[in-house]
Amino acid sequence: MLAGLRKNKEDAEKQMALLEKEKANFAETHKIIIKRLLGNFAIGKQITQVEATLQSTELVYRITGWVPEKDFDTYMKDLDEITESRIAIRKYSPMEVPSVISGKEQVPVKLEHGRFVKSFERMIFSYGSPLYGTIDPTPFVAVFFTILFGIMFGDCGQGLVFLLAGILMALKVIKVGGWNKFAPIFMAIGITSTIMGLLTGEFFSDEKLLEPFAHWVTGFFGQPHAPIIKMMPSSDPSSIIAMFSVFGVAVAIGFVINTIGLLLNIVNNLLLKRYDEALFGKNGLAGALFFWYVVIMVVRIAAFHHAIAAYDWIVIGITLFFAAFASPFERAMRHEKPLLENGFGTYLISGLVELIEVISGYLSNTVSFVRVGAFALSHAVLDFLILTLTELCGGAGGLAILIAGNAIIIVLEGMIVAIQVIRLQYYEFFSKFFHETGREFKPFVFTCE
Repeated sequence: MLAGLRKNKEDAEKQMALLEKEKANFAETHKIIIKRLLGNFAIGKQITQVEATLQSTELVYRITGWVPEKDFDTYMKDLDEITESRIAIRKYSPMEVPSVISGKEQVPVKLEHGRFVKSFERMIFSYGSPLYGTIDPTPFVAVFFTILFGIMFGDCGQGLVFLLAGILMALKVIKVGGWNKFAPIFMAIGITSTIMGLLTGEFFSDEKLLEPFAHWVTGFFGQPHAPIIKMMPSSDPSSIIAMFSVFGVAVAIGFVINTIGLLLNIVNNLLLKRYDEALFGKNGLAGALFFWYVVIMVVRIAAFHHAIAAYDWIVIGITLFFAAFASPFERAMRHEKPLLENGFGTYLISGLVELIEVISGYLSNTVSFVRVGAFALSHAVLDFLILTLTELCGGAGGLAILIAGNAIIIVLEGMIVAIQVIRLQYYEFFSKFFHETGREFKPFVFTCE
């Protein structure tokens, strides 16, 4: 009897194994059909779930939602065809929607860009969505990121690696998950890094290979020399001047970026009819005038040896006052009372704190761009160290050091420089105008999973 039970168990196991094999074979031979049926089931389930949430009568359903304006006619035509003209459509502009008028809902934002600028959109939405009706900052971010990265990562050979990687990613020769959509960024920073490398004479850490190019270019402007811009300090006084010139250019770029951020803030507030914020406060017109005037005054003193005059202090004092002690003036423009919400003492103390914040903020925002020149210098130093080690070792060992050193710079320093550039965008540029985040447009889609 025990032997019979054992035999029945073995027969059952054989039958189960046979069934599993048949199931596997069926799944393999009918894989396409099964996937299509599963996809249909998944979509059908989602349709049922959505249908249960709609306002409806026995025969009519009411669907509301946001549609990109440029796609509206196409969507409506498709819906009309699907329903065989059994549909009534009403189009609202964003400012006609009751929930938007009452402030309960924000109008979603969908940015439209070409392929290059579009690759920078995630950088914007990672920080927050712009408000509907304000200026899109993505084109500015694309330009600033590309230029700053190139200055900080100046090597012609290493830049060409980024450019080649971007081209291969764009052609799908290299597939790196979701990173392929950033191929235009790799190509852009590759171009600017290559240009900066041509100026500094660096080609995979080598300083001799580009000397003919430097002599050819500088020959048009006088005595030929190489490199065009010498980043590495030396006993030659001109190298020190060139190095500090790079720091000066970096600060000048910072001034331009800060200025554009302030202008965006002023214009955005005017578009949103927030005239008080456009005129007063640290990032309003008052703060901007203070910042611009101080910079012009410093340039005037440094370049033309002008002395500080009484009118300088008057202009600085007035602009600082409206930038730091703006609260009652803003409340007056909003028709809010009392003008001093918490009394004069609190107003005075908060104004003094804001005064310190205005001065220190603009100073730090400007000086922060010195890091651009510092990273350009550190990149040149790293290239010099790799070249020195390569020459000391020589032969196969030197070649290995050259390859490994450049690989480390491309990967490690490339990441560090990218992080620094993003930091400059977020803290120095976005902080001027990105005080309130909007809502990103996310289209409704059915998934087959």
